[in-house]
Amino acid sequence: MSKYTKLALGESLKRLLQKKPLSKITITEIVEDCGLNRMTFYYHFKDIYDLLEWVCVEDAEKALAGRSSYLNWQEGLANIFKLILDNRSFVINAYQSMPRDYLERYIYRLTDALFISVIDELDKGKKLTPDDKEFIASFYKYAFLGIMLNWIDNGMKEDPEDIISRLSILVEGDLSSAVERFSGV
Repeated sequence: MSKYTKLALGESLKRLLQKKPLSKITITEIVEDCGLNRMTFYYHFKDIYDLLEWVCVEDAEKALAGRSSYLNWQEGLANIFKLILDNRSFVINAYQSMPRDYLERYIYRLTDALFISVIDELDKGKKLTPDDKEFIASFYKYAFLGIMLNWIDNGMKEDPEDIISRLSILVEGDLSSAVERFSGV
């Protein structure tokens, strides 16, 4: 039941963000939209930003489900672009009404599981340290974060498939090469 309540609150936040910026949305509006009460909201979340962060994590898990291996990481990134495009008003309203670091954390969380999973897969038998895995994954996550934020800043006009194709040229072989160099193999 708890998961359904959280999902209802998250969907209400998304609906409201289609119409207005985050700074203009109240907890009362969210709970009224989904037929719950304020105490239910506070049972699950400490504030609207906490709800927003939870929504981001849930979206990330859905977008990357089964698409976080070295062979299909492009599909995972394509799903992240699709998720952002499908929630364009949500992203733009959130982007324009909250500190930039929230959107950065949102995108970072979307890509975190993807790159960590790919690094883990490439590390099989190579014995990277956890710090090295995190360092390599962070490099790619932050690179993608910069590209994604630039894409959002420019109105999401460029075709995500073109971006992913260009990223593939840069990344193809580099991830596995980085893992090998760090592990000394």
